[in-house]
Amino acid sequence: MTSQAADAAHTGAASRRSKLTPEREQEFFEAVLDQIRDCGYDAVTMEGVAASTRCSKSTLYRQWKTKPQFVSAALRATRCVRLAGIDTGSLTGDLRAVARAAADLSGRDTRLLHALTHAVMQDEELQEALRETFVEPELDALREILRRGVERGEVAADHPALPYVAVQLFGALRVRPVLEGRFADEEYLKGFVEAVLIPSLGLT
Repeated sequence: MTSQAADAAHTGAASRRSKLTPEREQEFFEAVLDQIRDCGYDAVTMEGVAASTRCSKSTLYRQWKTKPQFVSAALRATRCVRLAGIDTGSLTGDLRAVARAAADLSGRDTRLLHALTHAVMQDEELQEALRETFVEPELDALREILRRGVERGEVAADHPALPYVAVQLFGALRVRPVLEGRFADEEYLKGFVEAVLIPSLGLT
């Protein structure tokens, strides 16, 4: 084979490798995350995802060389910040809105976080993807809500409870399934905000 023919063959192969449509790619991402929620990270294989999406496992391996790379890409592609854009004009109102929005983090997302807990400690790329997708965006949105409350004079900048708001809120989401066997739904989170977060900040 001539050099030009080899280059043409390589270009053709690269083109074939990149022909996944965005819709098909999203189908793969949703499939792997659903399987992690249902079966746990360790039980999920590239072969299993390929079978469930009716594709060859070589298709997945060409796009994503390893399972951690595949899952990391899936996490980044499905990013959705539930707490972004909350601004009712008062910190109390914002925290109540946070309770409603955070309920969307429960259930499917909490199950996914629990399923990935061990895996992210073993793989740095996966850990980074999880923080970029589920952790930092929600923390940034919550920090912005609290910052506005401080600027409006509703709570002092040095209030001792401020640094613990995120820990309390996200802790309730993660721990309730362990302690009570139930996810932190909207009713539970509304009660938590009214009984714990609002009083701890001296709000009414």
